[in-house]
Amino acid sequence: MSLEIKTLPAAETEARLSLSGSLDSETAPDLERALEQVSAKTIIFNMKELSFISSAGLRVIFATLKKQKATGGKVAVCNMSPGVKKVFEIVKALPDLNIFSSTQELDDYLASFQ
Repeated sequence: MSLEIKTLPAAETEARLSLSGSLDSETAPDLERALEQVSAKTIIFNMKELSFISSAGLRVIFATLKKQKATGGKVAVCNMSPGVKKVFEIVKALPDLNIFSSTQELDDYLASFQ
């Protein structure tokens, strides 16, 4: 995964992060570290070049959303590939019950759509 972070000067500060490659348990900490440097009101994830996302990657995205909501900020995601978009649709549709016995099982399930 590679990250490009660009903060645009505007009335509302935006941070645009372009993600490429795989956002998984090995690369999610890189994104977390990059996000620690971001203090923008709006964070935009451009996922045009993102080919894979695991539960670790989802955790970083949703933790960012939670943090932004708590401070009145926003998160936007754009240009998802069909496989990555399907993962987000699945996660949104999951019931509150834990239907996976492990993170690995969840990652294997999500990988089957990408």
